[in-house]
Amino acid sequence: MPTSDPAPLFEADAAPPVHLPDSWDKVLEGETSRPYFRDLTAFVARERAAGPVYPAPEDMFSALRLTPYDEVKVLILGQDPYHGAGQAHGLSFSVRPGVRIPPSLQNIYKELKADVGFKPPKHGSLVSWARQGVLLLNAVLTVRQGEANSHAGKGWEQFTDAIIRAVNDKPERVVFVLWGAYARKKAKLVTNPQHVIIESAHPSPLSVAKFLGTRPFSRVNAALEEAGETPIDWQLPEKAEE
Repeated sequence: MPTSDPAPLFEADAAPPVHLPDSWDKVLEGETSRPYFRDLTAFVARERAAGPVYPAPEDMFSALRLTPYDEVKVLILGQDPYHGAGQAHGLSFSVRPGVRIPPSLQNIYKELKADVGFKPPKHGSLVSWARQGVLLLNAVLTVRQGEANSHAGKGWEQFTDAIIRAVNDKPERVVFVLWGAYARKKAKLVTNPQHVIIESAHPSPLSVAKFLGTRPFSRVNAALEEAGETPIDWQLPEKAEE
């Protein structure tokens, strides 16, 4: 009697095709066609079929869409998206307009105020930073509702490490901002001497006392100006950009 083969853990044909922005597709050299990535996208598709996953599919690659490869001047690395309904929109630490500002971002605003005279807006959208060349990248790009780190270890880290390596290959200076132990482990991927790494504790309430006073934003701009690059205008507009 014939027996059927066991079903693979991930059904590659269940995953929708992935289309990266052109500038990133070129430098990532076919990363999305590798077996691990096909398995990853199939996993995410199965998760979405089973329940809410954030951010929405059209926002998974917002960081790459809003900050083309050639324009990256700063990389701020987060861990994984916010897991509450309506919060995540594909940018690390940023939330959609109209969403309550999360504690970590509130602490970032406090440090911005002390560091560069920032006036906190009533929203948490960091889109204007992304449009200036700040790549707001999470190491993991999706999450199950209400379950932090639920999509860790499924392949996203391999993909985002490839992004970090691609940014490391840029001949122009890039400033890498690594907050917290998880992000700081990625410092080993930054090997080219023209780049600058700024590390500190994470802005979460658990470690904010060690984060406040580190002045990362003025240090980023000093490093950019030293290399002849335009500094970032950290002040966010009063009205959130979508």
